Amino acid sequence: MKASAIPLRRTCRQAAALLIAREDRTLGLSDALALRLHMLACKTCPQFENQILTMRLAMNRWRHYGGDAGTPPPAQSDTP
Repeated sequence: MKASAIPLRRTCRQAAALLIAREDRTLGLSDALALRLHMLACKTCPQFENQILTMRLAMNRWRHYGGDAGTPPPAQSDTP
């Protein structure tokens, strides 16, 4: 009896879905390995990953903002 091979090749659409799923749960070993292999071979998916990380950082900053509930954060000025 042959052991079934784990398909490790993912499309960009599948890789994007895994990147998004990774925000909510830990990926299984085969998905994590397939995603890592795809990220090494792809030029655009790492850019998408950086966008996700930027959004996560912005949302964390927004959640932990210490201002009043109805007051937006202060605007940064370009002049010193």
